[in-house]
Amino acid sequence: MVSVVLCILFPLLATTTASIQASAGSHSLQYFTTVLYDPGYRKSRFTIVCYVDDTEIVSFDSDLASQRVEPRVPFIAQDPEHLEELTLNSREILILGRIELWKLFGQRENGSHIVQCLSGCDIGSDHRLQRGYLYVADEGQDYISLTEDLHSWVAVDTKEAQIIRHKLEASVYATSWRSFLEGRCVKWLLKYLDKGKEMLQRADPPKANVTHHPTLEGDVTLRCWALDFYPADIFLTWKRDEEYLTQDMELVETRPSGDGTFQKWAAVVVPSGEEHRYTCHVQHEGLPEPLILKWELPLSPTTPIKGITAGLVLLGILLIGALAAFVMRRKHAGSHTAPQAGLELTM
Repeated sequence: MVSVVLCILFPLLATTTASIQASAGSHSLQYFTTVLYDPGYRKSRFTIVCYVDDTEIVSFDSDLASQRVEPRVPFIAQDPEHLEELTLNSREILILGRIELWKLFGQRENGSHIVQCLSGCDIGSDHRLQRGYLYVADEGQDYISLTEDLHSWVAVDTKEAQIIRHKLEASVYATSWRSFLEGRCVKWLLKYLDKGKEMLQRADPPKANVTHHPTLEGDVTLRCWALDFYPADIFLTWKRDEEYLTQDMELVETRPSGDGTFQKWAAVVVPSGEEHRYTCHVQHEGLPEPLILKWELPLSPTTPIKGITAGLVLLGILLIGALAAFVMRRKHAGSHTAPQAGLELTM
């Protein structure tokens, strides 16, 4: 609910004047706002993190002394005019937001809490808006949001949420948000995609492999890894023969690797000795075709030893042959020089 105040102010303050080139593919621009609110402390803290697809591009933290938007990628850092524009917007939101927070919730007695807001726009390959959205959660639970057509509001069935919904319905906030999502949000997204195309429009294929882990029960866990891929969207699953194992598969959420790429794994527990019946399937836009992987039995450790032994035997044979040839040559040379020595002694 607190984030409603902060979020709804944003489109009223944001402006842009960008000449933008078109970009291919589907993309999103998203703002994650987190508010730490305490009724006894007027200077509530809020942070905003902005993403294009899966890349953080700017952030703002009201607790920072600079009170400035911080660039997270080079192409934003190289646009000081746009950074200044975003900083001014953030400062105005902070000031007005704190005033409104105190008016609405200053008498609350239920202590501090966290409110989160997700807002943004998605575009398709035709560079047109696919959808815009604004969702607000209070203590991790849905609270209020814009409808899909961006014309009205939906709130949970509590007295406080319904009061705020009625206030919003009586205001121009929905109209302002719709104007922002259909206009400036799309323009900014296209601007970022153009300026940062090498970073934002790349497709790094996953490096994939299967690992083998025996269990205490005598079974085997096969884990299929996908590493170092971008963007984050990926399809990872297991098959037994030709049957998908979605119900019997452990799948972790896609996780950042810390270097701008992502990682993910999916695991199945299989009977020992039947590993050859299981295949991992990986689909990602960076791959020309899906990967199909299975666990391969490693080479026997005796195999390289046998190879080394055979090589040593062969080397030994060659050395013995060379030594024998050397001895024979010496004997042959001696049989020719002995008479000459005898002749010299006679003379």
